Amino acid sequence: MNGYKETIEWLFRQLPMFSRVGAAAYKPGLDTSLRLDAHFGHPHRRFKSIHVAGTNGKGSCSHLLAAMLQSEGYKVGLYTSPHLVDFRERIRVNGEMIPESAVVDFVNRFRESGYDGRPSFFELTMMMAFDWFAKAEVDYAVIEVGMGGRLDSTNIITPEACVITNISKDHTQFLGDTLPEIALEKAGIIKSRIPVVIGEAEVEVRKVFERKAAEAGAPICFAEDGPLLAEAVGSSEGFVCRSEMCGEFVCGLSGDYQLKNINTVLGAVRMLRENGIKISDEAVRNGFRNVATLTGLRGRWMKLDDNPLTVCDTGHNEAGLTYNINKLRRIIETRPGGKLRMVVGFVADKDVDKILAMLPKEAEYYITNADIPRALPASELAGKFAAIGLDGTIAVPVIDAYRRAVADAQPEDMVYVGGSTFVVADLLKDL
Repeated sequence: MNGYKETIEWLFRQLPMFSRVGAAAYKPGLDTSLRLDAHFGHPHRRFKSIHVAGTNGKGSCSHLLAAMLQSEGYKVGLYTSPHLVDFRERIRVNGEMIPESAVVDFVNRFRESGYDGRPSFFELTMMMAFDWFAKAEVDYAVIEVGMGGRLDSTNIITPEACVITNISKDHTQFLGDTLPEIALEKAGIIKSRIPVVIGEAEVEVRKVFERKAAEAGAPICFAEDGPLLAEAVGSSEGFVCRSEMCGEFVCGLSGDYQLKNINTVLGAVRMLRENGIKISDEAVRNGFRNVATLTGLRGRWMKLDDNPLTVCDTGHNEAGLTYNINKLRRIIETRPGGKLRMVVGFVADKDVDKILAMLPKEAEYYITNADIPRALPASELAGKFAAIGLDGTIAVPVIDAYRRAVADAQPEDMVYVGGSTFVVADLLKDL
């Protein structure tokens, strides 16, 4: 196999990708990952790692931690999913995507190695990341869990520390119907004597984490117990913050949900420092301010235009969208006569009816779907809109819905694109 394009097509064609096809691609359990790991010589043992799980915020927290470690002068790997535009976004070293040649080399080695198993897309991609991080001789790799934790393929690592951001309902068909059930799956990344920080946890969920940590003899702390983020004021740059731990700083990420993430990351930094990992106050401040530049993070309350004001965001479940909708309402209230125009699409395996019930009745909707098999067809979504009395215009593909919303908008209006990571991905790809 010679070219990068041919290699990526093989990956997508031969190995089902959960983000595209859903349940058919989900393969829980660590057996294949352990076999692959042995087959490639246990690359994850050649670098230190930090494991990040949670329902919402794990991507932002992973990027922030990587940015801070980079700012301290470490060589840092970052493994996240899914990608928005380029497959290589999943695997970065100091913000640089894995080279196309390295992707081709790894797949060729895998195909020529005689390995007799059939890994999933995620399992093979994860091993590609670990192999690249080992070759690049990273000091630390920040590893984001794909789904859940206990049976996620990334759970073969023994990290320096674990971070679990929060628990809310998502992927219930795999992780459980109740928050304690979902928490138990996420808590599966907690390992013997490895410190863990929890971002948010209501009472029953907290008990799950405390019980699991006690069984593992793992030091545990809850970031929300002693809020490290003393103050945060929204600005055009993100949030101007103050913490007793590192003084004043600017977080370059917007979106109300980032306030929880900021506190979680501060808790994680405190825990890492207590365990001998040097991260200076200046590195923390630089990481917060320049996270997007340092790591390539995109799609989190990302401003696309000022006239009309246009943002996109990858929030895709009830918890994430609640933050976004509240912020949208506050913004439109400051724009007299302004109308909120929302370009939305969802994947079919979400509880779309619950999400639709949250949407602002006064907004104008442009109903679309991403170009993936998992997407809920726009025509079907439009029927759900009509059933609850919401007005909406069907426009597919996403770029057409976006252009229509922008063309309809007056200067005082606001355009929002979201509902699914893949709606945002399609937009950024076509822009």
